Amino acid sequence: MPINKEVVKLKSINLSKDMDIAIYGHFGTIILLFPATRDSIDENEEMGLIDSIGQYIRSGRIKVYSVSSVNFESWLNYEIEPAQRSKRHFEYDRFLIEEVVRLIYEDCGGAVPILTCGCAIGAFHACNSYLKRPDLFLGTIAMSGTFNIQHFSGDYFDENCYFNSPIHYLPNLTDNYWLSFLQSRHHLHLLSGSGENEYPENSIHLSEILTAKNIPHNLEIWGPKFGHDYNTWNQMLPTIIGRIL
Repeated sequence: MPINKEVVKLKSINLSKDMDIAIYGHFGTIILLFPATRDSIDENEEMGLIDSIGQYIRSGRIKVYSVSSVNFESWLNYEIEPAQRSKRHFEYDRFLIEEVVRLIYEDCGGAVPILTCGCAIGAFHACNSYLKRPDLFLGTIAMSGTFNIQHFSGDYFDENCYFNSPIHYLPNLTDNYWLSFLQSRHHLHLLSGSGENEYPENSIHLSEILTAKNIPHNLEIWGPKFGHDYNTWNQMLPTIIGRIL
C-alpha cells in the first residue's frame, strides 16, 4: 500500500522565496522532519527514511511534514560573509516558527503536538527548534547531530549564533517559564552511532548539560557498526517511534 504524499508550496515572507513541504499521511502525531545533507524535501524519501516508518504513517499513528532547508544559503555557503550566513539562519528560524507551524496548525484544523526530527545537520535544526520553543514543540528525535553551532560558523560567533547553539545557551537558561516546559516533557531523544564518521561525544555533551538542568531525555549510543549514514538512521527512527508511540 503506497504512502499518501502531498507537496505544498509555502510562499515564505521571512525567506523571500517559495519553500516546499512534503506531507506524508493523514492522521497521527505530527513529525516535523528536516533533511540531513541536502536542502531538499525529497532526500529523506529517496534515502529510505520515509519507508522505514511507513507502517506508522499508513496506520495513522504519525503524519510527517518534511520541510526543505536553506543550509546552502546559510552556514554551508562559504561564498558569503559569516554575518550573512548567520542572518540567513535567523530568517530560517523565523520561517519555521512563524510560517511552518502555522501551516501545520491550519492543515490539522488547530494546534497539535509536534515532534521535531532530523539526522546530521537536520538533527541540529530539530533539537535547537525544540529547545528554544518547547511551548510549540512536544519533543525531538535528533540522530547523529552536533549541537554546537561553531561546528558550522567556525570562529564567527555573534548573538544569533549564541541563541542557536544549545551547548552555549542551555547552561545559562534560568528562566523558570522555559525550564518548566523542558523539565515536564518526556520526548527528547538523542541518538548516535559510534561507527565511521560518527561523533557520539556531541550527543553525550548535550546529554550532560540536560542532566545538569534536570531535563528528562533519552540518550542512546549505538555500536561501532552504526556509521554516519542512512543505513543507521533508517534503523534508529522506526525503533524510537515504535517505542514512544
